[in-house]
Amino acid sequence: MKLPIVLSSVFLGSSVFFSSPHVVTTTKFSTGIKKRVIEGNTKILPVGTVYIIIDKSDYELNVYDSKGWFATYPVVFGNGSLEDKKMEGDRNTPEGTFHLISKKVHDKWDRFMALDYPTRDSYEKFRIRKLRGEIPANARIGGGVGIHGTWPHDDYIIDRYKNWTMGCISMKNNDVEDLYSYVPAGTMVVIRK
Repeated sequence: MKLPIVLSSVFLGSSVFFSSPHVVTTTKFSTGIKKRVIEGNTKILPVGTVYIIIDKSDYELNVYDSKGWFATYPVVFGNGSLEDKKMEGDRNTPEGTFHLISKKVHDKWDRFMALDYPTRDSYEKFRIRKLRGEIPANARIGGGVGIHGTWPHDDYIIDRYKNWTMGCISMKNNDVEDLYSYVPAGTMVVIRK
């Protein structure tokens, strides 16, 4: 967990961030979310530009805004491995810098926030892997990667860190609804190991 040092430096002198002398704290909710809140659990929204960093090795989706860290949510990934996505059907989650291109309510997975995978960088990695013979010559790059919830009543999968998707990032349904409520289309998403 990389956040404690950052949090202590970001929140010293919280009156800088708010016009009234509210106390800013970090709260860990029963769902596993850690979030910046005002004392009394008043909901606050991110300020300025929002971006997301997803750490595959930590199973975390971290949200940042112009003031620094904002929230952390537990997540799981494609059930191929934690390696970078190489081709369609490998069930791995891609790594790199992406952007949310659309958001929609989803029949199966509660909410779906589509990423712009594959990007130019994704195509270049794919091309090089084909040239090196790491993947079959007839392989396709794939697509349809996004951030979404779980099947109804299956949030326990996230608590158990059970990777189950075809390459998407999966969150608990309440968590994906929360994220969906304040993250706009166009948000930068970095996925790394």
